[in-house]
Amino acid sequence: MVSRSYGNLLELASGDFPTFPRGEKRFPRVKTVTGVLSELDDENTNSVSSDAPSSIAQDRIIIVGNQLPLRANRKSDGDRGWYFSWDEDSLVLQLKDGLREDLEVVYVGCLKEEIPPSEQDSVAQTLLENFKCVPAFLPPELFSKFYHGFCKQHLWPLFHYMLPLSPDLGGRFDRSLWQAYLSVNKIFADKVMEVISPDDDYVWVHDYHLMVLPTFLRKRFNRVKLGFFLHSPFPSSEIYRTLPVRVELLRALLNSDLIGFHTFDYARHFLSCCSRMLGLSYQSKRGYIGLEYYGRTVSIKILPVGIHMGQIQSVMNLPVTESRVMELRDQFKGQTVMLGVDDMDIFKGISLKLLAMEQLLIQHPEMKGKVVLVQVANPARGRGKDVEEVRSETFAAAKRINETFGQPGYKPVVLIDDPLQFYERIAYYVIAECCLVTAVRDGMNLIPYEYVICRQGNEKLNGILGLDLSVPKRSMLVVSEFVGCSPSLSGAVRVNPWNIDAVAEAMDSALNNSNSEKQLRHEKHYRYVSTHDVGYWAHSFVQDLERACREHVRRRCWGIGFGLGFRVIALDPSFRKLRVEHIVSAYKRTENRAILLDYDGTMMLQSSVSTNPDTEAVRVLDILCRDPKNVVFLVSGKDRKKLTEWFSSCEDLRIAAEHGYFVRENNEAEWETCKPQSSFDWKQIVEPVMQLYTETTDGSYIESKESALVWHHRDADRDFASCQAKELVDHLESVLINEPVSVKSGQHIVEVKPQGINKGLVAERLFATMQNKGMLPDFVLCIGDDRSDEDMFEVLLKARTGTPLAQVAEIFACTVGQKPSKAKYYVEDTSEILRILQGLASASEQASRNTSHATATKQCVAINA
Repeated sequence: MVSRSYGNLLELASGDFPTFPRGEKRFPRVKTVTGVLSELDDENTNSVSSDAPSSIAQDRIIIVGNQLPLRANRKSDGDRGWYFSWDEDSLVLQLKDGLREDLEVVYVGCLKEEIPPSEQDSVAQTLLENFKCVPAFLPPELFSKFYHGFCKQHLWPLFHYMLPLSPDLGGRFDRSLWQAYLSVNKIFADKVMEVISPDDDYVWVHDYHLMVLPTFLRKRFNRVKLGFFLHSPFPSSEIYRTLPVRVELLRALLNSDLIGFHTFDYARHFLSCCSRMLGLSYQSKRGYIGLEYYGRTVSIKILPVGIHMGQIQSVMNLPVTESRVMELRDQFKGQTVMLGVDDMDIFKGISLKLLAMEQLLIQHPEMKGKVVLVQVANPARGRGKDVEEVRSETFAAAKRINETFGQPGYKPVVLIDDPLQFYERIAYYVIAECCLVTAVRDGMNLIPYEYVICRQGNEKLNGILGLDLSVPKRSMLVVSEFVGCSPSLSGAVRVNPWNIDAVAEAMDSALNNSNSEKQLRHEKHYRYVSTHDVGYWAHSFVQDLERACREHVRRRCWGIGFGLGFRVIALDPSFRKLRVEHIVSAYKRTENRAILLDYDGTMMLQSSVSTNPDTEAVRVLDILCRDPKNVVFLVSGKDRKKLTEWFSSCEDLRIAAEHGYFVRENNEAEWETCKPQSSFDWKQIVEPVMQLYTETTDGSYIESKESALVWHHRDADRDFASCQAKELVDHLESVLINEPVSVKSGQHIVEVKPQGINKGLVAERLFATMQNKGMLPDFVLCIGDDRSDEDMFEVLLKARTGTPLAQVAEIFACTVGQKPSKAKYYVEDTSEILRILQGLASASEQASRNTSHATATKQCVAINA
C-alpha cells in the first residue's frame, strides 16, 4: 500500500507520476504530540523546528535502510499469514552490538517479500509490536523503477566509475526513474515521521538508495538528529559531475549532521564535489573534518565497517560446519586451495581473476595438479545484459582453463554458482590457504575480514585439519587496491586487478611465502579485524553523531529554499534580519550618527564584471554625507586612486582605502596613513614567490597595491587553487618570518600587508574623532560581507561596553547573507542594502525639508512682528 502523501513530493520535482490507488491509511502512528491524534500529512503542515514535547522519554535511534533485517515466509498451514524472523546476516541488525543496551532501536525499510495490499495493515502492526520494525510497502512497478531502475541502472554503475557512454553501458538518464527514486524516499520519510519523536530520537540512514531522505526529514523537522552512511564508493568529481541531478543529491546529503564513508578516498571525493559544485570548503578541527553549510557544521566520518565476530564464531562451532570442513578436507587432499567469493557482477573482476589463474599455471606448470582456485559466485543483486555477459564470460574462462590444465580427478578451477549457506562458505574459508579479492571497484567488501577470522579457527576445526594448537595460525590475502577494505589490511598483497601478470605473481608469492611470513601477516590482520568489528563501527558512528548534534539546542534554525534546494539556516538566537522600518525609526530619533560601509560585496556585488559603483548608490551616499548629523565612512580594499575617481562627487564622504591603510577625511583633504609609513622592501621578497604560483595556477593573477600584494584565484580551478593558496600561505610565512607583515588567506585571495592593518582601525579612528569633538555616537550602522569586515564588527562589540558611544546607542552591525558572523543583523543581498540606505537618505531629506520650512516660518514671523 502506498503512502497517502506519495503524490506530493514537497515540490521536489515536476512531472507526471504513476497513479496508484490511495486507500484509507490505517497504520497506527506513534503519538508524539499532545492532544487529539490526527492524520497529518505534509501538505497540511509547514516546516517547523520540532514538534511539541514528545511523550516518549526513552532514548531511541531509528535506523533506516532499503531493507528491513527480517526474513518473511508464508505459513505452511494454509492460513493467509506470514512467519517473520530476524535476518542474522543483515548489517543493520548486527550493528546493534555497538549500541547502548538502554537505547531502543526502531527499523524502517522494505520487506524482501511482496505483501498483498489486503494484508499490509496487519503485517505492519505485527512487525511494529513484535520486532519494532516499520515496513514501507512499495507497489511493484514503483519498486522496479526505484531499485532496478535508478539505483542499479544509474547510481550504482556511476558510483563504481562506469559512465553511461552508450545505452548498453548503464543507459541514458531517465527522468521517470529519478521521480520514482524521489517518490520512494518520500514514502520512507513518511514512515519515519509516523514513529519519530523529533526532539529526542536519532535517525541513521544507510546507503545510496536513500540519499535524498535527509532533505525530506530536515524539511519537516529542522532540528532532527540525522546521520547518513554511504556503503558504496563515492566517485571522483570528474565522474560524479556527469550525473544530471548531481547538485540535488549533494544538497540532500548535506542536510545530514554526520556523513560517513568507508575510506578517506571516498570522503575526499565527496568533499571535492562539494567544493567544485557548491563552492564549499572544509576544515579539520582536532581530528574532525567539518563542512560549514549555512551556519551548520556537517561532520564527515571516515571508518570502515567491520564484521560480526560472534555470528561467525557461533557458526564455526556448529556440527554441520565441522562436517562440511571434513568433506572439503578430503575433497582437496594434497592440494592447495585458493578461494574467491564474489557476486556475479561486472565490478567484482571474476573473469580477471580466472585469467590470472590461467597465467599462473602457464608460468608455473609444476603447480598443475597441486593448486586449485575455488570461485564462489553469488547471484547478482542487479539484473540486465551486463550480468548475463559476465556470467557467460566466467563460465567460458573456467571451462577453457579446466580443459587446458585439468586431468582426471583434478580441476584447476572449481566454479560454484549455486547459493551457499553461511556455514558452507565458512568451511571454504577454513580450508583455503589464500583468499583472492580482485574487484575492479568495490565499496568495502568484508570477505577478507571473514576469511581472517575463520582461519583463526577453533579447537575442533584445528583438530579436523590436524593443526597443532600451539602453532600460530596463518593466512594470506591478495586484495585489489580498488576495494574499500584494502587500506585497513596492511599485510595483504595489494594488486591492480587489470594487471594479469602482477596478479599471477601475487598468487605465486602468497602460496610460496614462508610460514613465518604468513603467520605475521595473519596476526596483524586478526588483531585489526577482531578489534574493529561491526559493534566498534556502530558505537563510533553513533558517538560522533551525538557530538555533531550537541549544538542543535543552542542555535536558532529555520528552513529556506524549495525542493531539493531546501536547507536549514542555523545561527545565533540573537541574529536576525535588518528591517528597513526598524533602522529608519532609530535613525530619525538620533543626533550623532556613524555609518561604516564596505564596498566590494556590499555596495557592489563581488561577482560583478564591472566594479564601478552604481549611480544611485553614489547619489544616496552623497545625501547621507550632506546630513550634518552623519559621519559616513566608506571602507574598501581598493586602492585610493580608484576610490577618489569613483566618489569625487561626494564631497564630505570619508574614505578608507586598502583596508584602512590610507584614510581621507573629505574631498579636499590629503590622504593619511593609519600607521606611520613603513618600508615596503618586503614586496621584493613576496612578488617573485607569488609570480611562481601565478605561472603554475592557470586563471590566477597578482594585484599590486601601494600597501599590499594580493594573489587572486577566483577564476582558477577551485580545488587546485585552494591547495595552491594553502601552500602559498605556508611559503610566504616562512620567507617573511622576520618582516613586519601579515599573510592572510581570504575569499579566493592570499594577501600580504603591513602588520596591524585592518578595517577595525577605521572604526576605532572614527569613534575617537567623534569623541574628541564631543559627539558620542548614538547611532552606528556598519555593513560588510566578508571576513575582513569582522574586524569592524568586533570593534563595535567592544564599544558597547566602552566610552566611545553614547549610553543609549542604537548599534546595527550587519552582514550580507545568512552566515556565522559577529554581526547581529543580516540582509539578503546588496539590493537590500541599497533599499536601507535609500530609506535613511529619504529620512535625511525629509528632516532637511522640515528644518528649512521651520526656518522660513520663523523668518516670516519675525518680519511680520
